[in-house]
Amino acid sequence: MFQKILIANRGEIACRVAATARKLGIKTVAVYSDADAQAKHVQVCDEAVHIGGSAPKDSYLRWERILQAAQDTGAQAVHPGYGFLSENEDFAKACAAAGLVFIGPPASAIQAMGLKAASKQLMEQAGVPLVPGYHGADQDPALLQREADHMGYPVLIKASAGGGGKGMRIVKKTADFAEALASCKREAINSFGDDAVLVEKYVQRPRHIEIQVFGDTHGNCVYLFERDCSVQRRHQKVLEEAPAPGMTEALRQQMGEAAVAAAKAVNYVGAGTVEFIVEQTGYDSPESMKFFFMEMNTRLQVEHPVTEAITGLDLVEWQLRVASGEPLPLRQDQLRIQGHAIEARICAENPDNNFLPATGTLSVYRKPACSSFEIPNTSHTGLSVRIDDGVREGDSISPFYDSMVAKLIVHGDTREQALARLDEALAQTRIVGLTTNVQFLRRVIQTDSFATAKLDTALIQREDKALFGQEPLGLALTAAAVVASTLQREAALTGHDPFSRRDGWRAYGMATRRFGFVFHGQAQTALLTYGHDGTTQFAIDAMVDAPLPQPVFGALTWRAEGDQLAIAFAGQQARVQVFMHVEGGDDVAHVFAPQGATRITVIDALAHAGEVQEAGGRLTAPMPGKVVSFSVNVGDKVKAGQPLAVMEAMKMEHTMAAPADGEVLELLYAPGDQVAEGAELLKLKLD
Repeated sequence: MFQKILIANRGEIACRVAATARKLGIKTVAVYSDADAQAKHVQVCDEAVHIGGSAPKDSYLRWERILQAAQDTGAQAVHPGYGFLSENEDFAKACAAAGLVFIGPPASAIQAMGLKAASKQLMEQAGVPLVPGYHGADQDPALLQREADHMGYPVLIKASAGGGGKGMRIVKKTADFAEALASCKREAINSFGDDAVLVEKYVQRPRHIEIQVFGDTHGNCVYLFERDCSVQRRHQKVLEEAPAPGMTEALRQQMGEAAVAAAKAVNYVGAGTVEFIVEQTGYDSPESMKFFFMEMNTRLQVEHPVTEAITGLDLVEWQLRVASGEPLPLRQDQLRIQGHAIEARICAENPDNNFLPATGTLSVYRKPACSSFEIPNTSHTGLSVRIDDGVREGDSISPFYDSMVAKLIVHGDTREQALARLDEALAQTRIVGLTTNVQFLRRVIQTDSFATAKLDTALIQREDKALFGQEPLGLALTAAAVVASTLQREAALTGHDPFSRRDGWRAYGMATRRFGFVFHGQAQTALLTYGHDGTTQFAIDAMVDAPLPQPVFGALTWRAEGDQLAIAFAGQQARVQVFMHVEGGDDVAHVFAPQGATRITVIDALAHAGEVQEAGGRLTAPMPGKVVSFSVNVGDKVKAGQPLAVMEAMKMEHTMAAPADGEVLELLYAPGDQVAEGAELLKLKLD
């Protein structure tokens, strides 16, 4: 076994690898960029080496610096994690040339599976089922269009060297093909340095089911069952679970054996995942499911913890043992499935704005009661809730890297029990300082489609009415929670003398206090009246989205219960937590309750007196990033919804559209320029 390894990655996966290494008594070396100088993964490793600037191309992709760091610190092996250099055959070769063990498959296997088109041809020779499509080397756009037209729409364009949902577009009609192809190629060259694509028939009602495989240097290869990763947005996974609901033993064995055949075809060593697209004629007819090879990821997957949960195994430990020359710890007939596990990816993004990535500081980051790999010598097996993350409260989510904050993994005896535990764990998660998808995840697992395992990759689109633009608490409960929290804070400041009391007591008459709020873009006024008997009456002028303005009033009561408040108002009761945060100069209250979380702006009328809403047409950057292109010129007439500009942030392209009909007056940046969040990209004269 190794005495010291270097982890050529950052964030959650670097912390995850370091934890298993610590368990095995292996010393670890972290590498870090300028942006990650104080990052969690730097702190949890035994040593750390600075390797360059914040952008990945200046640090985590500079493998010559990483190899130098390994040699300087005396590391014997390099663990690439996932992403960055994990599937770069040149890096694997460079490790071997430098006398370092690459904790992953041989460079030849990475190369064979790295190009989707070539890997499909290899799988066809190995007898693995394939989706109909064009996987050739000729990349002439006219040829690709003809192939797509011949297949029939919809088709899927995929970057041949891609992964993680990048460089992928669904095209529904021939008129959209050329534009989608150009965008796909741009994203592919930016993400992978290779703009080659393949075109495949888009499978209807598809499920994404993948098989975890493991090989060693002694010729052994096993499959550790399947994971269902069908719930996706923008071709990126949102929820993963194991085993796959509805999977029959016969189909599991067929897919497992096909995955092992794929791995053996390239003499695979280490952890890998063979991904299949599964066609189904109906949600209740598993016997009709047909599977087709999609791709092989020659690395550890983000979702590997669900496999660990149902097998009781540590896959990173298996990686280390296999890389050091040991045989696989278990044979195929010794592997068993235990219960059900689900993983939710908690990301810094806004689901209600097309999952736009978010940046900011984790001013509040409170996790549910769980076990984590950051705790030394703690086994992950047998746990019901687990958190894998690479951040702490006070850390920032920057625009340079992936938007994932943490992975929340739950395990239960049954899928129903795992679902209940996941909802409870998400309800206990508190994040303030940036927008996340936590509430969206709760809504997804509560949909009929997910709860009853009616799974396919279109689940989110199918359930869109239940998933987007939802308000879980409502104005009355939210405002009452904020006021109760204010009263609690003021009560804590009350001294023993009567003159320090903050309860509005008067010798005669009634004391009234006014609160101003903005809730979902609508201004609201609330009045709190103190009674002589110590009671408080609360009134809100109107309910948001009510057919007519309807005042809501009644007694407001609250009591502290640990770090929460038990409140009652207008027939509603809840246990809440309220966190205040300054955003854009406004005081914003984040309210968390068992039924969900929301936010409301608390307005200081004097501070905002005289403000006037700016008129005119402005198109601003929704996040920090790089301007890729403008699709209009000065003087062009545009229609509402027409694409105007493309930005790149967090390794994904985002298209900005015209908010209304108008004319382009001025382009304020050029392609390639870096812009800050809120920067005005172009000026419009609106009709």
